[in-house]
Amino acid sequence: MRRLLAPLSWLYAIVLYIRHWLYDSGIVGSESFSVPTICIGNLSFGGTGKTPHTEYLIRFLKDKFNVAVLSRGYGRKTTGFVLAKDDTTYEQIGDEPLLYHKKYDNITVAVDEDRPRGVSRLMRQPQMPDVVLLDDAFQHRRIKPGMNILLTEYYNLYKKDMLVPAGNLRDIKCAAKRADIIIVTKSPRVLLPYDKRDVIKTIEAKPYQKVFFTYIDFQGLTPVTNAAKETVLQDMKSVYLFCGIANPYPLEDYLKRKYNTLITNYFGDHHNFSDADIDAILDGYKSVIGKSKIIVTTEKDLMRLTKHSYLNRFENVPLFTIPIEVRFNDEKEEEIFKNLILEYVGKNS
Repeated sequence: MRRLLAPLSWLYAIVLYIRHWLYDSGIVGSESFSVPTICIGNLSFGGTGKTPHTEYLIRFLKDKFNVAVLSRGYGRKTTGFVLAKDDTTYEQIGDEPLLYHKKYDNITVAVDEDRPRGVSRLMRQPQMPDVVLLDDAFQHRRIKPGMNILLTEYYNLYKKDMLVPAGNLRDIKCAAKRADIIIVTKSPRVLLPYDKRDVIKTIEAKPYQKVFFTYIDFQGLTPVTNAAKETVLQDMKSVYLFCGIANPYPLEDYLKRKYNTLITNYFGDHHNFSDADIDAILDGYKSVIGKSKIIVTTEKDLMRLTKHSYLNRFENVPLFTIPIEVRFNDEKEEEIFKNLILEYVGKNS
């Protein structure tokens, strides 16, 4: 099937090459800003771990600088610039921006499909940011970030993938040359030097590009409902997992190793839950045999469950979320990464 679709991918590649040439040659302009801007993005359609890597930068920078996060706000029902407030919903800004807003104090979160306009609006806020994190903006050439961080999955390197529709890439591979930092995500916890060299050779990292390796660290299950708070996790045998994320399989693998039985119900990325979906989820959970069972979802999916009374329908079942964080495979390399970020922000803020 991929071979059959390859000609369409080649046509799409020609369009992208022309687009990038227009920007690179200056025929179409890119806007830069005096405030430090760090882009976290990828070349593929999701699944590389943008959200936990953005959270990593938030945690690292928020106690040192005034941090703002700007996203497009995928899946929202609004347009234009929207600043997150206490009563903001995911329908107004999207699930990922709402997660950043709910999870971290003393940061500014905004969405705008027009990235240059969004940064300009943030710079006019009463508390002007010292640094703006551009969530998922690598392919948006109208803005020229001061630092580009490109993410690629260890088991699905962009160099081994193809453009849509034959593959999962949304941009041409040579666009990676704009990255200052490349992070190979979802890698094994233990990596031999040979494995690292092989990956760096495969992605053909340029001499000016720093390459780092991270892995996903699943945190302890966090209770959402009162029923979950009263649950003794050590006694649980079965898990009913539902989620709408790009790549649920690392989470599935983690839960399989911890529980005897795992039942899954997957939806599309950023899925907008309906009443029928909630009915199916609850019926699926009830169908799991035995009483030693829990229901698990992701933090992003939880943001989309806050719509109307959906979350209230889970009150009598033990609903948990499973927060995730990224860890660097090498502590020394993590220090190098942090110093690169601090040096850039400190010199330009």
